[in-house]
Amino acid sequence: MKPLRIWFACVLGVTISTLLGWSNAMFMALFPVFVLVSLNRWNTSLFVQLILGIFWVSVQVSLIIGFLQPYPVLMLIAVGIMLLFKCFAMHHKSTYLFGYVGLLIGSILLNFGSYQAFDLENFIVGVWIAALMTLPICGLAFYCFPEPVTDQPIMKVEGQVKEPKAILEQTALGWLVAMAAFIIFQVGSLNDSLSAQASILVILAPMTLVGSMMAAKIRIIGTVAGCMAAMVIQFVLYDMFDNPILYLVSYAIAAGIFCRWLAKDKVWTGIGFSAISALTIPLTNTMVPGQQDAFFAILYRASSILVAVIAASLMIWLGHKLIKSMPWLFSLPRREPLEEKG
Repeated sequence: MKPLRIWFACVLGVTISTLLGWSNAMFMALFPVFVLVSLNRWNTSLFVQLILGIFWVSVQVSLIIGFLQPYPVLMLIAVGIMLLFKCFAMHHKSTYLFGYVGLLIGSILLNFGSYQAFDLENFIVGVWIAALMTLPICGLAFYCFPEPVTDQPIMKVEGQVKEPKAILEQTALGWLVAMAAFIIFQVGSLNDSLSAQASILVILAPMTLVGSMMAAKIRIIGTVAGCMAAMVIQFVLYDMFDNPILYLVSYAIAAGIFCRWLAKDKVWTGIGFSAISALTIPLTNTMVPGQQDAFFAILYRASSILVAVIAASLMIWLGHKLIKSMPWLFSLPRREPLEEKG
């Protein structure tokens, strides 16, 4: 039932956005998929983490940009503190989703919000609507495709119990890469590279060198698969793309293939989510039926993600080497055993 549940929520999110003319269709589809991948049965705390994480980081970014944008040094310090707390939260099961969503959405909002022509408030409202709609969409998905009663765990999250030294090293690695990405996207005029920025943070999620290298391969494979599917849909429909029924049916067929991958092992899950992202974003954010196709946008997405993944992998490797070259910085003081009295 899990693949059907994920597919139903994904297609329903895009359908609602298409019929109502909302501009946040990509989040309406990806938020439910992101949550349902981690759930075998309904769990309210996961939805609370998602919604609170998005609301809280939106407020933080609005305050930082609103008050500190004229002062680059102070803004850099504030962003550094914010991202540090997000990276640290990712090491605990109870706050992993809160930290990861804050890191991902916060970095995107910071990048877009730094451009004067961008309507940050409208974008934030759209993200809020998508986050709130995740609850009823996923609830309906669980109602229509309930999970059989088994002894499976309620949810699986990435955060694990780790040694204090490992937590410090991995937090430092994640923070260094996230800050480097923030600075690069601030210095360069990369306001149209949402997918590239998101890719950096997606492969950063494991917070380890080995895990990030594997995530980089997964991201590239999934992106290629999703982009190819988006191109096929565009070529098949061609002039009929403005027909909402044909558009939604074509999207549902392609999404159904990728949603089957999301219910498999961890590697296939990563490939499937990258493919769903690569399929959804160009067709909902770039394509304008009768006015603008998404062919060049799809090519740009694939090439920018490839460059971003390679650059991020290099940054993660350099950050790993830098941290390992300073073991004294992350060594914790030893506690002397208490002497027995008497």
